[in-house]
Amino acid sequence: MFLRIIPRSQLPGTGACIAHRLGLPSQVQQQLPHVARRRSVAQHRSIVILHRPPAAHPPRPWKYRASDRYRYRSCASFVSPSSPSDAMSITIPPARLLSQKSHVVPGQLYVTEYFFRVPLDYSNPSAGEITLFARSVRKHEPSIIPRSAAQLEAVPRLPFLAFLEGGPGFGNREPQDHPITRNILNRGYQILFLDYRGVGLSTPINAQHILGLGDAQAQADYLKHFRADNNVRDCEAVRKYITAPLPLELRPWSILGQSFGGFVSLTYLSTHPEGLNEVFMTGGLAPILRKPEDVYRATFKKVVERNEAFYRKYPEDVENVHRILAFLAEAGGVPLPSGGLLTGKRFLSLGLSFGGHSGIDNVHSLVHRLAADLDQFGFLTRASLSAVEQSSSLDNNPVYAILHEAIYCSQPGVASNWAAQRVAAEVDEFAWVRDEASISRAKPAYFSGEMIFPFHFETQPELRELKPAAELLAGFDGWDKLYDVDRLRGNKVPVFAASYIEDMYVDFELARETASCVAGIKVFETNAMYHNALRSKTEELLDNLFRLRDDSID
Repeated sequence: MFLRIIPRSQLPGTGACIAHRLGLPSQVQQQLPHVARRRSVAQHRSIVILHRPPAAHPPRPWKYRASDRYRYRSCASFVSPSSPSDAMSITIPPARLLSQKSHVVPGQLYVTEYFFRVPLDYSNPSAGEITLFARSVRKHEPSIIPRSAAQLEAVPRLPFLAFLEGGPGFGNREPQDHPITRNILNRGYQILFLDYRGVGLSTPINAQHILGLGDAQAQADYLKHFRADNNVRDCEAVRKYITAPLPLELRPWSILGQSFGGFVSLTYLSTHPEGLNEVFMTGGLAPILRKPEDVYRATFKKVVERNEAFYRKYPEDVENVHRILAFLAEAGGVPLPSGGLLTGKRFLSLGLSFGGHSGIDNVHSLVHRLAADLDQFGFLTRASLSAVEQSSSLDNNPVYAILHEAIYCSQPGVASNWAAQRVAAEVDEFAWVRDEASISRAKPAYFSGEMIFPFHFETQPELRELKPAAELLAGFDGWDKLYDVDRLRGNKVPVFAASYIEDMYVDFELARETASCVAGIKVFETNAMYHNALRSKTEELLDNLFRLRDDSID
């Protein structure tokens, strides 16, 4: 079932959005003026399409009621600094190519691997350089007449779409293994998969390198350069190099940002919209008007709901989880195969998976496996511990832990100060974050979600080495501005976003706040998909996203 929101410009003398109700029961129709009251709508697996064309004046906010935990914030009431900061207006030179190798892979794909050099600090190029890694992929069309290497390597006259991965802290998989590759190539693009700085093969952050930089302050100062603002500058540097052979009209590129990649996309729109032809986002409408505490108050609420869903589906796991926690507490933690420690707190952080398709089932599988070990042996086997370790380790993606809360510090003067830990103290179900002894067998033990706590830096060996720097970053409030709300209000770049009503990671209501700040955005909203739909329901999601671009709304 569909709801269509009429653009404000088409409404006769009213400031309220009018919804066309297409075949929904009357009791659901009565709920529609307040879209945030979405439970009755959700029962009908609705899909909502929102459309607002670019306007000469700042767009007015949508009217709806937020939850009782926090109020909807009007974009129009948000006061942005009078002009972009110097850090946001830095001129970006093209990246310097180090190497370029091409090969054909199964599936008729022509893949080129690039290594580039770019400044660590674009405002101070003399501070040194880092290496970026990227792969481009296009269709390989075999020819009856053999082509020379130069002909094969020539950049085809096709528009580029750059994929911006989620995270922060994760690199890209091989193009032939990526779920979007064939769908996007079939739409007439060539794709660039660029590993963000500090992840994948782009000068990846690791304890040995960071510790060699000096004391904790020197380490923290280096790590400050690995946020979304510099991810955008890196994208621009690479874009200027890789599209240089193309006609002028093909040099601005398209971007597709998944989750954190959507956060980066909004920073891109705020700082270098001249480099963009169009923007697609999936689950990435960042809470640009909010501080870290606001974000976690919203997401903890959703994590509670996902825990309730978990225990409704697997009621036997109430007792199984308590048995596992008791075993871990009595043992004082169990060493993991790669050197970490499985404590009760680390075990309860497995709820990070709850927000994706099959996430609840995956957590149950681990709980079931550990409970079976205790039943059969009275201890946890290496195979089971390895499975838990793979599901909970951040040692291979330290940026995710070190800079996770910093993605919500979007203006100068805002420090995270371990915001998730502070908000957890306000929620009874997560009192264990500070005091594991607070867990009572009289009620289910709740798993945490996408939150980083100080204990992560105590139970994982790579992170343990970086804890002093992480503490300094948690207290740092001198971050550069990530978003220019005034520029977003006057945006001219076509933007198409997918937003998930039941999103555990990017709160739906806060995502709506953000959408109200971006002129011309079209948003596909659904409660039939979770946050990882780009991987789990690729074709369905991309079809809906591109339909926003290609179809018209009367």
